[in-house]
Amino acid sequence: MSATVAPPESVTWRVHIDRSMWIGGVRSLMLQALHPMAMWGVWQNSDFQDDPLGRLQRTADFVGVATFGSHEEIDELSAKVRGIHRSLRILNHDTGKKERLDQPELLRWVHCAEVYSYLEVARRSGLPLTDAMADRYLDEQRRTATYVGLHAEDVPGSVAEMEDYLASMRPHLRVTEEAAATVKFLMWPAMPDNLKFLTPGKPGYFPFGALCYYSLPDWARQMYGALPEVPQPAVTAALRSFRTAMSTVPERLHDYAFMKPTRDMLERARQRLAADGYDLSKGLYGLRDPRRWPVFIDSTT
Repeated sequence: MSATVAPPESVTWRVHIDRSMWIGGVRSLMLQALHPMAMWGVWQNSDFQDDPLGRLQRTADFVGVATFGSHEEIDELSAKVRGIHRSLRILNHDTGKKERLDQPELLRWVHCAEVYSYLEVARRSGLPLTDAMADRYLDEQRRTATYVGLHAEDVPGSVAEMEDYLASMRPHLRVTEEAAATVKFLMWPAMPDNLKFLTPGKPGYFPFGALCYYSLPDWARQMYGALPEVPQPAVTAALRSFRTAMSTVPERLHDYAFMKPTRDMLERARQRLAADGYDLSKGLYGLRDPRRWPVFIDSTT
């Protein structure tokens, strides 16, 4: 059994360790918000209105454990998440009835909007992935779907399957009042406690939030209409610049953007991987390079 849920040899590791994930994470929340029931579920069962970045951090914690954590850590966390989801209900404003939050349809939408946002933003930002690697990433993410209560075969496992799924969902999506407010929050958020020191520079956050918005699919931006359109080649250039700049931030400093439990989990991952023979001299980020893997690992897999 590997030292981490997703080993450094996986495409999941390559995508999730990439600094473009910050854009992908916010973009995924904007995309998820277009599903009315998914949006109402977040709005009614969390403090999202007061702490949207805090929710992003909690999502980052789950994704982090599901990638860099131990198998025991993700089993414990996923059981907790499934238990919380089972206990929550959503008031459907269209019918006036309360429904379960852990409906497979809603879980599937959240999963797909999230992982495809990570993949699309990473590739557009300059992470070199072949089409086969992109398909492999989505296939690997089927296991992640099981952590929230889905069956692996219920979610798309290739780019073609994912695009078909998203196309089939578009008639069910719309901009509710809550979704419109969500996009505004994500472009001008309240800072969570561990990032309060950044508050004086909050106006500088808007270009980041706007970049997340502009990275959305054309059809999603057309639905929102929150900002004037800009040339998409300029968006691609900005995404690449963001990734390049973020890639220069030392790993230990970058870790401070996460909550302390996430930082502690990452440190445990480093210790386990080092014990298994991985070269951690360049940190977790450096393990994208097969030359830092143990000699018994086949770098062609």
